[in-house]
Amino acid sequence: MAAEHVDVLIVGAGLSGVGAACHLRRSRPSASVAVFEARDALGGTWDLFRYPGVRSDSDMYTLGYAFRPWTGGRALADGPSILDYVRATAAEYDVERWIRFGHRVTGARWSTPDARWTVTAVHDGEIVEITCGFLLVCSGYYDYGDGYRPEFAGADAFSGRIVHPQRWDENLDYAGKRVVVIGSGATAVTLVPAMAETAAHVTMLQRSPSYVLSLPGREKAAERLRGVLPARWVYALVRWKNVLRMAAFFELSRRRPEWVKRLLRRAVRAQLGSGYDLRHFTPRYDPWDQRMCFVPDGDLFAAIRAGTAEVVTDTVDSFTPGGIRLVSGAEIPADVVVTATGLELLPLGGIALHVDGAAVELSKSLAYKGMMVDGVPNLAFCIGYTNASWTLKCDLTCDYVCRLLAYMDERGYRWCTPHNTDPAMPRLPAIDFSSGYIRRGIHRFPQQGGRRPWRLHQNYLLDLLTLRFGSLTDGSMEFSRDGRRP
Repeated sequence: MAAEHVDVLIVGAGLSGVGAACHLRRSRPSASVAVFEARDALGGTWDLFRYPGVRSDSDMYTLGYAFRPWTGGRALADGPSILDYVRATAAEYDVERWIRFGHRVTGARWSTPDARWTVTAVHDGEIVEITCGFLLVCSGYYDYGDGYRPEFAGADAFSGRIVHPQRWDENLDYAGKRVVVIGSGATAVTLVPAMAETAAHVTMLQRSPSYVLSLPGREKAAERLRGVLPARWVYALVRWKNVLRMAAFFELSRRRPEWVKRLLRRAVRAQLGSGYDLRHFTPRYDPWDQRMCFVPDGDLFAAIRAGTAEVVTDTVDSFTPGGIRLVSGAEIPADVVVTATGLELLPLGGIALHVDGAAVELSKSLAYKGMMVDGVPNLAFCIGYTNASWTLKCDLTCDYVCRLLAYMDERGYRWCTPHNTDPAMPRLPAIDFSSGYIRRGIHRFPQQGGRRPWRLHQNYLLDLLTLRFGSLTDGSMEFSRDGRRP
């Protein structure tokens, strides 16, 4: 029995996958599409993570889809609100019927003579196959099976509970208890003020600080404009304001890092007062060498001022029955420990790729425009920015894929593949970030080249020109009408 065939198969039904399906619905309504989602619900990150206070650290005017305005009250929105937005978008564009839940894609085999992918998935313990003309992977770059869990000496002796945000126990009762959150990233700065509302005390234990900046939780410009302009106009105007503001801040951080450091220190001082030890918010690296943490309305700082939370900068020596002993010799008492120690990276959702029988070694490949793989036909992947909202890049990627498919249909091409012809092309890590989760896993990803179109620019304005308006025939993309390589 022949496998079912679709024009486009999307892997993942999170923020990116739902967006991709909507782009195809809007631009290519006659295309046959299927979406394979490993979990039993759509929403991806925003359905998976259930820890207290889970929220976005990007504003919803840029994290939201370009084609559907965010009309919620909060700019830095909570997880349930974002999940509702994704679900409502899927319903509005009628792409829910394309989603097949419980389908975990494990492999994909490309056949040049047939000009199609044969994709293998596991569903209810059974192997299922489907073929497609184009494969669009929207699984992000995190391993959603488990987070990063470093080994801590003495953890078995601890008499309290140890939980990881990625495996949050929604029945965990921490009211009136002493909590230690190990970590200093976006998850930690979200957890601390949320848990401090009911816990007896929360300590954020960090080995090294992160830059933390308070932003308004509500978008005042949008609130003022909504009474005067249509929602779509308001959304577009505020979206561009925030894109340009963040791009300017990033460039300033790169060009004048010492000046930005002083600015950030002054902002923390304004929140915590002149007597606070700023070493807890003074990293060893320059701004944006790692992702910056944004907190709505300074909620983390408010918890510290109130005395319900504190920040300790030290290293874990070992767990004890009643808490955590530090290298300095101090001990932090705890009833609950949250290991907000980060995530693990997983390229293309762990899918094993083969092209004409040969395994694709992603770590030895080059990424084309940050969205395709050198020598791999009819495949694209969605990965967002590290210095701006994830969806900005994913929207552009989906725009590009729709343009590419239209171009191929018009000219009768059956497949396309990017191909690097320069053996001396410089090779660099795909993401130039010093964060621990990047250092641990980036070697498994396709590399970037030293120049266009193989260079991955963390720059929305440049990508907008390249992906939405740039030529599809740039000398590096090959097209074919038959089953032979050109």
